[in-house]
Amino acid sequence: MKAVLWSFFGVRKSRDHAADATQLNPLHVIVAALIAAALFIGGLIAIVHLVVG
Repeated sequence: MKAVLWSFFGVRKSRDHAADATQLNPLHVIVAALIAAALFIGGLIAIVHLVVG
């Protein structure tokens, strides 16, 4: 999950990226990215509803 969250910001050390490439399962990364994206979008929608309504 940490690798996915860092990738949302676009900052990652090349050493950590190389380690992630060898250790992480692509399916787990995809699932974690979908969950993180859904939480991010849900948070944005909640903030908009709070401000507007």
